[in-house]
Amino acid sequence: MTLAWRRVLRALHLETSSSKTPKTCPSLSPGAFWTSVTKLGLHTKPSMPPCDFTPERYQSLAYSRVLEIHEQHLSPVPTAYFPTPLLLSQGHMEWLFDYEGNRYLDFFSGIVTVSVGHCHPKVNAAAQKQIGRLWHTSTVFFHPPIHEYAEKLSALLPEPLKVIFLVNSGSEANDLAMLMARAHSNNTDIISFRGAYHGCSPYTLGLTNVGLFKMELSSGMGCQSTMCPDVFRGPWGGSHCRDSPVQTIRKCSCAPGCCQAKDQYIEQFKDTLSTSVAKSIAGFFAEPIQGVNGVVQYPKGFLKEAFELVRERGGVCIADEVQTGFGRLGSHFWGFQTHDVLPDIVTMAKGIGNGFPMAAVVTTPEIAKSLARRLHHFNTFGGNPMACAIGSAVIEVIKEENLQENSQEVGTYMLLKFAKLRDEFEIIGDVRGKGLMVGIEMVKDKASHQPLPCEEVNQIHQDCKCMGLLIGRGGIFSQTFRIAPSMCITKPEVDFAVEVFRSALIQHMERRAK
Repeated sequence: MTLAWRRVLRALHLETSSSKTPKTCPSLSPGAFWTSVTKLGLHTKPSMPPCDFTPERYQSLAYSRVLEIHEQHLSPVPTAYFPTPLLLSQGHMEWLFDYEGNRYLDFFSGIVTVSVGHCHPKVNAAAQKQIGRLWHTSTVFFHPPIHEYAEKLSALLPEPLKVIFLVNSGSEANDLAMLMARAHSNNTDIISFRGAYHGCSPYTLGLTNVGLFKMELSSGMGCQSTMCPDVFRGPWGGSHCRDSPVQTIRKCSCAPGCCQAKDQYIEQFKDTLSTSVAKSIAGFFAEPIQGVNGVVQYPKGFLKEAFELVRERGGVCIADEVQTGFGRLGSHFWGFQTHDVLPDIVTMAKGIGNGFPMAAVVTTPEIAKSLARRLHHFNTFGGNPMACAIGSAVIEVIKEENLQENSQEVGTYMLLKFAKLRDEFEIIGDVRGKGLMVGIEMVKDKASHQPLPCEEVNQIHQDCKCMGLLIGRGGIFSQTFRIAPSMCITKPEVDFAVEVFRSALIQHMERRAK
């Protein structure tokens, strides 16, 4: 069903499945909650928008058995959200369903991965068609899906970014990009921002600068961090810095076309080049907007100047589009375009396959040849027929359903709605982002910028889930809510999400008052 038809159905309120609020809500009394909320001025419980899909009846493992198997046989690293983790059974577009049939609005899309909607009919059809034809060959044989996909993807990138290496994950893509940068430049040092996340492989851990992902053992040699030009939490920032409909509450006296914060952060970048790396470097990695760090945006013009400085040192510039690419930012298809820069290498994953394991590195013919001279690069599963058929379908859906334009329109609408909550609640320090990539940073108070304690953020997060809204987390202190729904999202669903978030904040303020 196309986005246009789904909007018509919602306008007519044709709901064919349950819109009940999820039942499971540990440590929360729904009756007491809504009584208290009414006292604070919220008179109606947020009502879920309709959904034109009925999930199948769950017939798999009992929840208790799932917990046992997880504890005995799966990674002990605690990655699951919530004290009682959600057991999901089915997905449809922007909706998820748990094993009890409860429906949730997915505003995190599998960590910014489900780009066009869960189980999108066209993507499903492409996968089913290919699975009955050919699964795997490896690159020692040709198959049409890889060439069809390469033609589609290369058409979306500017010259000279036309050579594509297909891999399976963002970490793999960034691994390969590091290797390319070093092979081409014949240098070692690579710079990345503090707060950056570029993967969790032994190689990319050097680029990733979030404490949770750092080890006591050496990894990622030859990587250096530099100050993140964060105009909210950093030392400099003002009211015109960001390429966003919403700016920080910090004030500045910058004249039009001038940004003192950008200039100060560039001085810090120059300091890194002067003190922490060799005279010649391999490259510089940057996410157009930092994802894991809480949707952090840089001052306008910063990346352009930084790229020039890197190239003066012989380095190449790498744009990590794993979270920002494929139209999510609305105004442009790629995040680097929003900074008016042209990278030497672009890495992409997540939304490229709508959740199917797929990633790519795109570079220039010159850099590709530099790698080929030094390494017989090979990837068994990269560019397999299944991935390429699905990747082609994703690109077609983005175009046919105008999802980039939807990201711009609905994303701007959402940002402005959340910005009103920042004005209403002292504990929202910042609302930022672009298109359908939004961060809401929680603080003790606006004056101090001190992060809201994790246990308080956890409870707000849990309360949103109990009302049927799933959102993500980010930031060095896990203090920022990350909002990145599938690009098929609509304004009525944004209205519901904002209502739920406001209700959770009101509930939190009442707990504080007690």
